[in-house]
Amino acid sequence: MGADTVLAPCDGKVVVIEEVDADEYFKDRRIQVSIFMSPLNVHVNRNPVSGEVVYNQYHKGKYLVAWHPKSSTENERHSNVFKAANGKEVLTKQIAGALAKRIVNYLSVGDKVAQAGEMGFIKFGSRVDLLLPLDADIKVKIGDIAVGGITEVARW
Repeated sequence: MGADTVLAPCDGKVVVIEEVDADEYFKDRRIQVSIFMSPLNVHVNRNPVSGEVVYNQYHKGKYLVAWHPKSSTENERHSNVFKAANGKEVLTKQIAGALAKRIVNYLSVGDKVAQAGEMGFIKFGSRVDLLLPLDADIKVKIGDIAVGGITEVARW
């Protein structure tokens, strides 16, 4: 799509759009956009932007249902931060849910990635969170159906 566009990292339904205090990597307020993947969705996760992977961290955790508000911070998850060519950064969290017991992430710090390229996958449904800068222009709304690597989530 382009350097000013952030694409959906997965197929699913937009379930959260809110301003949050970042709890990982960033130390400021961010806009969180969360997409819930049902067991019927395609579970390939995609890079939301082209750029460099500057952070990559796996976190052990619980297996709360993926739509639970605390799943972002308490569930098993794998986080990546992508730095786009324009210097802006976006954090993704692949979050395991009650059925999803396996997160696969293909990335390493220093990798150069293409927008919509494969980031990994989560087996049997869960969710992916995006943490975006406050000045991001959000293009989706609660209830929208996103298609990974195609749906425009935001512009910056």
